[in-house]
Amino acid sequence: MRPLNRRFFNRDTAVVARELLGCLLVRLDGGVRRVGRIVETEAYLGGHDRASHSSRGMTERNRVMFGPPGYAYVYLVYGMHHCMNIVTEPAGHGAAVLLRALEPVENLPEAASGPGRLCKAMRIGRSLNGHDMLSTDFHILPADRPPPPVTRRPRIGIAYAGPRWSRRLLRFCVRGNPHVSRP
Repeated sequence: MRPLNRRFFNRDTAVVARELLGCLLVRLDGGVRRVGRIVETEAYLGGHDRASHSSRGMTERNRVMFGPPGYAYVYLVYGMHHCMNIVTEPAGHGAAVLLRALEPVENLPEAASGPGRLCKAMRIGRSLNGHDMLSTDFHILPADRPPPPVTRRPRIGIAYAGPRWSRRLLRFCVRGNPHVSRP
């Protein structure tokens, strides 16, 4: 099976976030192949989205978000947890999809529910910021089963963005999956 191509990511961010559900995140690390099925995502729509890191323009931290689609945007929150997004839409837009939870498939002994735990289980750190997600060692494979039923919810932890953005249903979860981070 071939990894998702650049065209997949060069589309509307909410569509990409939804269609990533059921796909397989694959990382080859030190000879170990780690695989998780994506069961939860959040869409960050670009500079106009007040919850997005790109809402205040380009900085050294978020520069990858403004690059071409299909690249990993990895950052540290609270000084201790990594989070991973995948850049979407054309270069310059500043949009990305946050990966929130994985269902373990292969060599994921730790919980991968929540973006920090997902990165810990997959051994994703800042060294992967800007990594091309079409590479052989870190990529996303198409879903290996029919599309799952999806639940839409508000994104988590973005009250600072105001009600217009914090209430939007831009969090996508595989309905009933026990690995989704929280209700």
